[in-house]
Amino acid sequence: MFLQYLQIGIFAIMKEITSTQNPYVKDLLKLQEKSRERKKKGLFIIEGKREISLAIAANYKFDTVLYLEGLISEQEVLHLFNDNINRIQISKEVYQKLAYRDSTEGIIAVTKSKNFSLENIIFKNENPLILVVEGVEKPGNIGALLRTADAANIDAVFIANPKSDVYNANIIRSSVGCVFTNQIAVGTSEEIITFLQDNNIKIYATTLQNSNEYYKENYTEASAIVVGTEANGLTEAFREKATQNINIPMQGKIDSMNVSVAAAIVLFEAKRQRKFKL
Repeated sequence: MFLQYLQIGIFAIMKEITSTQNPYVKDLLKLQEKSRERKKKGLFIIEGKREISLAIAANYKFDTVLYLEGLISEQEVLHLFNDNINRIQISKEVYQKLAYRDSTEGIIAVTKSKNFSLENIIFKNENPLILVVEGVEKPGNIGALLRTADAANIDAVFIANPKSDVYNANIIRSSVGCVFTNQIAVGTSEEIITFLQDNNIKIYATTLQNSNEYYKENYTEASAIVVGTEANGLTEAFREKATQNINIPMQGKIDSMNVSVAAAIVLFEAKRQRKFKL
């Protein structure tokens, strides 16, 4: 028998799944692999205590938690969520089927998505510092950018023309949970430019064309640092609407660096100018 049920009134709650062929397991695999499925159901998957703890701190809501007894106990699950969360015990085979990595402490959370609209952005700082990421395709790079943004403790990350949704498992993993620690908004380049202009936020676009060295600019006022792909750079929209185009002087043989490294250099220069205060 694949499932055991706990009968409560008229509701039947799954208590245990032992087969990788279970329909619910197959649905979860679709959530992991397909952006369309995540958007359709408004759900995504988080692995690991650290990432789940960060999501809890960010007030995410949870649908179901799956756990592997032996790696984590039911009491530990209840303690983590501080709530009588809907939970399912799974077998080692099911866990190995669902888990992206082996070091996630035997816990997987099916989580409710948030709306990443620009309209939901709230700045606590009157001179916010924002990272804008345009058209970056590789999930690992987006994850690294979110990790950089968290390290610099900036006010928000705007993702323009995304090639993948933010809840892609590789983005969550490579960001080490910083998907949940940053204030994020998603939109088109035009929507983000309009938002920045309407809020009197200066736009500094990292590009080689018609640009000044990044360290010559003043980032103590409300500022958005815009980075794009190494291959194609930024679109004309950002280059033309920028308050100032900026570049990082290259000292070696190549004329570019990884996008997360470039973002870190400029963001931490901005933080230095602000004396590392919010």
